[in-house]
Amino acid sequence: MSTEVRQFTVQHDDDGVRLDRWFKRHLPQIGFAMISRWARTGQIRVDGKRADPADRLTAGQVVRVPPGGDAPAKGGAKPRRELSEEEVAKAEAMVITQDRAAIVLNKPPGLATQGGTGTKEHVDGLLDAFGHDGPRPRLVHRLDKDTSGVLLIARTPGSAAYFSKRFSGRTARKIYWAIITGVPDIADGLIELPLAKQPGTGGEKMMVDKSGEGQSARTRYRVLDRAGNRAAWVELQPLTGRTHQLRVHMAAIGHPIVGDGKYGGPEAFLSGSISRKMHLHARRLIIDHPDGDQIDVTAELPEHFANTMASLGFDEEDGAALPERPKPGKADEKQAAKAHAKQVRKERRGERRGRADGRVATRKPPTKRGPTKGKGSPKPAGKR
Repeated sequence: MSTEVRQFTVQHDDDGVRLDRWFKRHLPQIGFAMISRWARTGQIRVDGKRADPADRLTAGQVVRVPPGGDAPAKGGAKPRRELSEEEVAKAEAMVITQDRAAIVLNKPPGLATQGGTGTKEHVDGLLDAFGHDGPRPRLVHRLDKDTSGVLLIARTPGSAAYFSKRFSGRTARKIYWAIITGVPDIADGLIELPLAKQPGTGGEKMMVDKSGEGQSARTRYRVLDRAGNRAAWVELQPLTGRTHQLRVHMAAIGHPIVGDGKYGGPEAFLSGSISRKMHLHARRLIIDHPDGDQIDVTAELPEHFANTMASLGFDEEDGAALPERPKPGKADEKQAAKAHAKQVRKERRGERRGRADGRVATRKPPTKRGPTKGKGSPKPAGKR
């Protein structure tokens, strides 16, 4: 338990957040009842002034937190795992860049993003290698196990919330490279095919579903180069974020990603010296930074992908130019609006729950009403 007064400077990613939400992000062990008590007695100060739990904070302000108030979090705080030197080295080797808000990794193929049944080694399990002096970093988006490339990790709860909004609101730009079998007739196109979980696969496989039950999914593709009619190098931009979207869409138009036997079957493999590994790489990510700047990172190709590029005569420089940003369709605008509304509802639920924890609600007894003057008894409410 803390025995000293603590001073915290509000960061940019907490700009505009309520004081009680700030506590939930940074000092979750302090309950709302304690926060309310401190506020009533003037022990919590923002820039030296008394503060209310509902007050909105501004970047640069200093929050004074009195001693004590710490209690074990529900279920107990998740302890950090002691990593081996080999695991720490593996985590650090993936880092492309990092700052106070984010760690950007180049995830190798074959490494899962998160754990699951039978999956013991994953990126999430290596995050204890970072942030020893602060909160544990957290995932804000994911890549398939066999997909390589840019993976953004948030350092703090505030930056996690900030980045998550950018991904759900479709303002983050994700650019993938892939090698596909064959060559599309249209060199620059848009795939609009709804997706749904394939029955009987436990949700592990997706399919195109035009029954009206599938979720809308849109992918922009552009052929960067071709190796005769054998294969093509394409740039992919997912305009929605469905599971396995790029893999299902490319297989659906008859040009599966090389190495993707799950969706392309035997046709997804090229003969000769071409690797049988998945040739899908998250090449570039452009996303706003909480400090007002922009993160724009590029991930180097894994060895098998680079070797295939060389074997087929493709030059990485031909894909260096930033592609034109596709115009959002009505489905994208609707999805962004739904994501924003969902986030607002989530925050409001948290605020209502916090207020309910801090005080007992009271209700005034109903007022006894007599008959309406000159009209007899009041009519029951009905349709209007």
